[in-house]
Amino acid sequence: MSLERINLRKLLALIYLPPRDRVSALRRDITEDRRREGRLRGSGGDFHVPFWADAKSQARGVGNLTQLTEVRIESNPRRGRLYPLLRDGFLTWWNERRRWINEPFEVLEENVRAYYEVEALGCTVKVENILAVRMDDGSYRLIYPYFAEYPELSHDAALLGLWVMNQALPEYDPNGFRILDVLRSTSFRTEDYPFQGDEEERLLREYESLLSDWEHLRSQYG
Repeated sequence: MSLERINLRKLLALIYLPPRDRVSALRRDITEDRRREGRLRGSGGDFHVPFWADAKSQARGVGNLTQLTEVRIESNPRRGRLYPLLRDGFLTWWNERRRWINEPFEVLEENVRAYYEVEALGCTVKVENILAVRMDDGSYRLIYPYFAEYPELSHDAALLGLWVMNQALPEYDPNGFRILDVLRSTSFRTEDYPFQGDEEERLLREYESLLSDWEHLRSQYG
């Protein structure tokens, strides 16, 4: 089951979708799962990964995101609508943040990744493709991307995501964590949204509900 090993951004989007939209999203996920099993023809791949690789290149100063986006669209016209929106959202956020930073920093080339094992459910939440920035004082800013057009990343969703990052990356200071809603050029940090103490309970409840809904819908496909 695809939900048993899931990207954090996908989990957050599914949890915070309204019920009817969640059912539609789960049906699409089941279809993709069946494709991966070879029951239907099709090919997979994360739509957003090439864009985020280019965004990282822009941040490191080794690529031009505007030009790279044009190349991506030429190679796959399906990207023609969303990639420019993602590009504009990222550049707005990145350029604004750079103006606020008053100390030297380095965008790391290494791919920081981690996993949060939800042992009670036998599931794994993947926290991958983090944009890692090392500040001059040795501290880090770890920026995790959220790409969904809908739902918008809410404060509650961001808080839950930051909590998962804290569990998956205990070697880092949580004050350096960020979740970036790329399309809306909005980032969330733990300093603004402190943990309430019920995050694990909420995650388990919502995740278990998703798994139950997925299993129920999957049974309808035979």
